[in-house]
Amino acid sequence: MDVQGIRAIAEGIRGEVRKAVVGQDEVIDLMLTSLLVGGHILLEGVPGTAKTLISRAFAASLALQFGRIQFTPDLMPGDILGTNLFNFQTNSFILTKGPIFTQLLLADEINRTPPKTQAALLQAMNERVVTIDGKDYALGDDFMVVATQNPIEQQGTYPLPEAQLDRFLFKLVIDHPSRDEEREIVRRHGHRSAMPRLEDFDIKAIAESSALAEARQAVTNIRLTEPLIDYIVDVVRATRAHSSLEVGASTRAANMLAAAVRAYAVLQGRDFVIPDDIKILALPVLRHRLTISPSGEIEGLTADRILREVLDQTPAPR
Repeated sequence: MDVQGIRAIAEGIRGEVRKAVVGQDEVIDLMLTSLLVGGHILLEGVPGTAKTLISRAFAASLALQFGRIQFTPDLMPGDILGTNLFNFQTNSFILTKGPIFTQLLLADEINRTPPKTQAALLQAMNERVVTIDGKDYALGDDFMVVATQNPIEQQGTYPLPEAQLDRFLFKLVIDHPSRDEEREIVRRHGHRSAMPRLEDFDIKAIAESSALAEARQAVTNIRLTEPLIDYIVDVVRATRAHSSLEVGASTRAANMLAAAVRAYAVLQGRDFVIPDDIKILALPVLRHRLTISPSGEIEGLTADRILREVLDQTPAPR
């Protein structure tokens, strides 16, 4: 599959998602980027900013098995993974699979459940395998988590552990729409109080598993020159030396950024990466992998502000 073939699939998915979602084009593009490199997505925003609707519409545009978990404070790891139950008729244990056994998993309001339950996703997101009672079960190459969370300042939330956050390729912050977008949302959906039903928008599945596999293979062949590799490494290493950061980005983050910019370049119609691709994706790839120092917090610094400073101070290849 060539660049134009991948762009055609991406444009088809965009069109289907836009049947239900107004605006949020950047979020949709980065979800597509993540899909092409086998990454996972964390969507953060206050209630009512269409996080769940975007996730459901995105899933509907793909011919993949879809599963959803509504995270709550009393959710247990076994509710996600499943459990072995004894069958008295066969005198053996039989696995009752949990909702994680799917291809595209919506982890809705993931930070409303305690860290012990959140950790049930760690192995699945990292290895696409789950272990139940000592036996491994493969989830397949198409397994992808799209998680939503409310800002941690909201009541009843639990901060995601660093190890959990590190499994997400992107953390995308969803803001309120512009006035024109909000007006269009009210025009489309203002006749009902409940969340819109996807069935009402006739969203069609554009891409099947085989096409996604071809597209992912094509993305791995996109050129990333040596100077651009140096630039990625320099940006990541600069976060570790920044005086306002207690913990900078890891080597895993550098690898993820390198993979993501290849897919992003394809979505822009190119078979090569440019420095601007790295500058655009540095924030969503790195913002959730940084720990701000106490002095930085006192100054009111944010991860995005620090990353913009790092990008400004790190020379980009010409």
